[in-house]
Amino acid sequence: MRSIQITFLFLFSFFASLNAQENMLCVGRYWTEDEGNLMLKDFAKEWNDLNTWESRASKIKEGILEGLQWAKMPQTESNLNVIIRDKKEMDGYTVENVAIESFPGFYITGNLYRPVIEKNKYAGILSPHGHLADKRFTHYIQKRAAVLARMGAIVFAYDMVGYGESHQVEHKMPIALLLQTYNSKRVLDYLLSRLDIDPERIGMTGGSGGGTQTFVLTAIDERIKVSAPVVQVSAHFFGGCVCESGMPIHKTKELQTSNVEIAALCAPRPLLVVSDGADWTRNTPRVEFPYIQKVYALYDAEHKAENVHLPLEKHDYGYSKRAAAYNFFGHHLGLSMGNVPYDDGYQEDFVTILPIEKLKVFTDENPMPANALQGNEAVMDYLKIAP
Repeated sequence: MRSIQITFLFLFSFFASLNAQENMLCVGRYWTEDEGNLMLKDFAKEWNDLNTWESRASKIKEGILEGLQWAKMPQTESNLNVIIRDKKEMDGYTVENVAIESFPGFYITGNLYRPVIEKNKYAGILSPHGHLADKRFTHYIQKRAAVLARMGAIVFAYDMVGYGESHQVEHKMPIALLLQTYNSKRVLDYLLSRLDIDPERIGMTGGSGGGTQTFVLTAIDERIKVSAPVVQVSAHFFGGCVCESGMPIHKTKELQTSNVEIAALCAPRPLLVVSDGADWTRNTPRVEFPYIQKVYALYDAEHKAENVHLPLEKHDYGYSKRAAAYNFFGHHLGLSMGNVPYDDGYQEDFVTILPIEKLKVFTDENPMPANALQGNEAVMDYLKIAP
């Protein structure tokens, strides 16, 4: 009888814990547009000068780290065990197929775009992407990375977990948000480990779900010096996938926040917010960006926060959005914008769009290392992390 009671109490406690976590999740369109606007006004009542804002900012960052269960990830850095293959010489840049070991048995797959111009130190840019099975291989991801490389940055374009070559886990697995954030942190570790990278010139940009990855890592890691989240910062939309809102990073028992404040944690570092007229960022010039500007004003850094709003465009990281990012990174990372042909706009036609098979790190001839963990449970068991 006693064993039955213990089992019941365990199950009750387990499900109560799950329910408590779910109550802390802010998923998708968690608020209406009206509510999101009003919540920002409520948040603004919590601070009125630099000291009170930084106190709130510290609590927001702490909430993100706790919600991610960040402390449970490997804190003693393991070797990155970098794999670099198949260097391709292009017009003003090179492309290599790269994998790094995020933690023992879990690999980040991507492509490294490098300038051919000779310098002692280059800027470094992290380039995560949004939701699409093979998005790293698309023409627009290749163009963005190649143009920035020709301007003088070393760019790492890497897969979302569960997409592209990152098939060790499913994308919609319980700790996807944690894995993606940690992977981005390890990409940053890799770039900073390179002797040809200037640690004071590190940028990050991605669109949609890649925008979420951008502002989350920027919020918790000050080594990101320049940040450009695209079509994602919203007062009422929290991200519709588990990789964005499947862990409680927006709400604790003591604090409620939103992606606007998470993005504002970039202050006073340069921040570009790109928005459009056909998704949850349509109100950015009137709602989200004024709040961010108020935060930057506390640091006398209003000129370091920019919003490019494209009311006639939709949810993507298309040409005009890329062009805004080229100018922004060119200015704040000291890139050579003149290295890219320009005629009524940046000319991207020098970029050779490579087929998928030319961009893959792992092939039948060069498979993923034998120690690779396979499956959601294997990864979570290794990390000893429950959802």
